[in-house]
Amino acid sequence: MRVCIVSEGCYPYSSGGVSSWIHSMIQAFPNLEFVLVNIVSNREQRGKFKYELPGHVTEVYEVYLQDSDWSPRRGSSRLKLKEEEWRALRSLMLNENVEWDALFDIFQKRRFSLDRLLMGEDFLRIAVEVYQRRYSQIMFSDFLWTLRSMYIPLFLVMGSEIPEADVYHCVATGYAGIIGGMAAHFYGSRLLLSEHGIYTREREEELIRATWLDGLYKNIWIEQFKKMSTLIYRRAETVVSLYPHARELQLDLGCPEEKARVIPNGISVERFRNLPQKSGEELEKVYVGAVLRVTPIKDVKTMLRAFADAKTEAPNLKLWLMGSLTEDAAYAEECVELARTLELSEEDVEFTGEISVPEYLGRMDFTILTSISEGQPIAMLESFAAGKPVIATDVGNCRGLIYGEEGDDFGTAGILVHVMDQMEIANAMVELALHPQERKEMGERGRRRVAAWHRIEDMRRAYGELYEPDAVPSAGAEEPAEIAEIKEETAYGRDRCKA
Repeated sequence: MRVCIVSEGCYPYSSGGVSSWIHSMIQAFPNLEFVLVNIVSNREQRGKFKYELPGHVTEVYEVYLQDSDWSPRRGSSRLKLKEEEWRALRSLMLNENVEWDALFDIFQKRRFSLDRLLMGEDFLRIAVEVYQRRYSQIMFSDFLWTLRSMYIPLFLVMGSEIPEADVYHCVATGYAGIIGGMAAHFYGSRLLLSEHGIYTREREEELIRATWLDGLYKNIWIEQFKKMSTLIYRRAETVVSLYPHARELQLDLGCPEEKARVIPNGISVERFRNLPQKSGEELEKVYVGAVLRVTPIKDVKTMLRAFADAKTEAPNLKLWLMGSLTEDAAYAEECVELARTLELSEEDVEFTGEISVPEYLGRMDFTILTSISEGQPIAMLESFAAGKPVIATDVGNCRGLIYGEEGDDFGTAGILVHVMDQMEIANAMVELALHPQERKEMGERGRRRVAAWHRIEDMRRAYGELYEPDAVPSAGAEEPAEIAEIKEETAYGRDRCKA
């Protein structure tokens, strides 16, 4: 059986988060052949993998959202579309019952210069119609160039090479969903979707905050992402989310209810038992761990400022920033410089770079996550598995992980704070720094929550059922008595994967 995993901007180019999830999924099914279709921004990322790919990954395809034309220009002539092709392009640009299959046929079966299409009479006629019907209050020339820039990545994706597989597993909607939709059209293969964050909502939030785009132009881009998501919601046989609220968002965006199901993230609980602990002089310190990529979405700058404030009331605090400093090197350098400006020494804040999480996590007293966007963070699950409470911003499923979802009575496993609220984050750090018994109790609640709800064995079993019944991984070693006891107490640890 051949499974094609389609992702955008993550595996195997970056570590942590969705990338680690994909890597774990591939390792979970050594009896299957995997093919990767990776959507990246441009050819500068070609082959820059951070993971050593398992042997049963047999092919890797790269699709570039910014690239040179795929077919040489033929003089200065313009491309003339057939009547049915023109109608399909018009349906896309007007967002009226988009004829996706006809569009796929245009870009896969005909060879032409993309420039000839975007600069041609057919594209212009449709652009004028869209403008007159919806956007006549803005300047037409700006509107036209906005359309061209918006459709370039979509058209490049639709013209890309697609490997044949039995199952296509898209790890986002958007451009990944376009490739999934094309594959289902051309090969008649099964199509699955897993969303770790709700792609359309994330792009919408980014566009609303964007300073490079004004007014109605933001609406044009938002509509583009929504129409792409609609395609895969309609064509996938199963649409997976990580937690109940995310499923509700998918339904709001048009996913049919009967397709939507929840499969929580899972981790190896055993990997975080009996970890190395603090010793000697370290016992005098309170260690705060942040397992993350040092990038803007993690809002490390607010974390550093809040930590500096917390140090005034809890001077024995030390912050460990554990993760890549290279994914956004300029931002990482700004964070290092900010620590200096805040007069935080290397004894106060340590930037470790990429590490083996189990080697460090046992030494932490609690962990922190100040992200402005998340799905269901693996870092929080690992912290709980190690018995460490978490301070987290109220994004994604962080609220559910700290307080528990419906039917979960384990209790509070950390402190939830508002995004970018420096004072609130600082107060939370002080609270946990000064109350070791509270830290211990919260950490134990988190450990029990993960053991009941977020075991990797349950996640693998659920996806095995989606891929194919005989693809379910072997049960492996007998589960530890401690975990079995927790599951027996709650009586719902496994069933929740089928919510």
